[in-house]
Amino acid sequence: MLLERWRWIVFRVRFHPWTTNELPKILRSMADYARLMRLDRPIGIWLLLWPTLWALWIAGRGLPDSHLFIIFVAGTVLMRSAGCVINDYADRSFDPHVERTKERPLAAGRISNIEALLLFTVLCLIALMLALRLNRFTLLFAVGGALLAVTYPFVKRFLSVPQLYLGVTFGWGIPMAFAAQLEAVPRVAWLLLLGNMLWVTAYDTIYAMVDRDEDMAIGVRSTAILFGDSDRHIIAVLQMMALASLYLAGHLARLGNWYNAGLAAAAMFCVYQLWLIRARDREACFRAFLNNNYVGMSVFIGILLNYQFSYRFAQ
Repeated sequence: MLLERWRWIVFRVRFHPWTTNELPKILRSMADYARLMRLDRPIGIWLLLWPTLWALWIAGRGLPDSHLFIIFVAGTVLMRSAGCVINDYADRSFDPHVERTKERPLAAGRISNIEALLLFTVLCLIALMLALRLNRFTLLFAVGGALLAVTYPFVKRFLSVPQLYLGVTFGWGIPMAFAAQLEAVPRVAWLLLLGNMLWVTAYDTIYAMVDRDEDMAIGVRSTAILFGDSDRHIIAVLQMMALASLYLAGHLARLGNWYNAGLAAAAMFCVYQLWLIRARDREACFRAFLNNNYVGMSVFIGILLNYQFSYRFAQ
């Protein structure tokens, strides 16, 4: 009798009109929300997370607070998602005219402007709840980071070098991590932020090279347009300056050979990227942009190994 009852319930749920008509719509909407937050393209999360992890490990001298680690990882995912949502909202009149972005949920009309703003608000509120668990000094930096994330999509309307602004935005987790761990932001944090800003400017210029022709046609500003035919040379200089800043930060933090080996690996990936973009091919430029995940990872592995082996030696 019980088995027959369960079969009847399963049959009713399976063939109920709401299940057959509404559930697929809800699932499609959830998938579009995930695409709007770029959860299907986690490269942005990694590029935002690596500098934060650099700072957490250096500020914690190789042993960052586990509570802070969870907050910063979750906060990175939330703020990157919120940044993608507000970016697409700001670009809703431009994205339909760009080949790479015309199928985004907001540009294609699968999600309304109101839905996007509501999603952005919810993500920011959850991130705020996390930030409230940090000390007051860090909370001030969190407010500044939120302002940077919200204003970036609109800054690129009039600023010819929006990639520099993005570099500060993507690196703001660095001073926040030091503030949370030490309740202070030493010079090494600002050197890391400088290195990150230069690195982001380089890789986002590579990213902008993919859409350069379309951006010029619709009036979007970028360093790829500003640099013109000198783009590859300037990118190389930016990468060298970024690595130099990170080397100085490591010297200030008394990081040793393992860290320098990580920087050397990052430098090799940068050389590979310059080779990829040599002909300015769109697909090759996009692959070069994605390759920057390994640059950030190499620096972090160098930091991790430095503290791991230094700790063992001290024991």
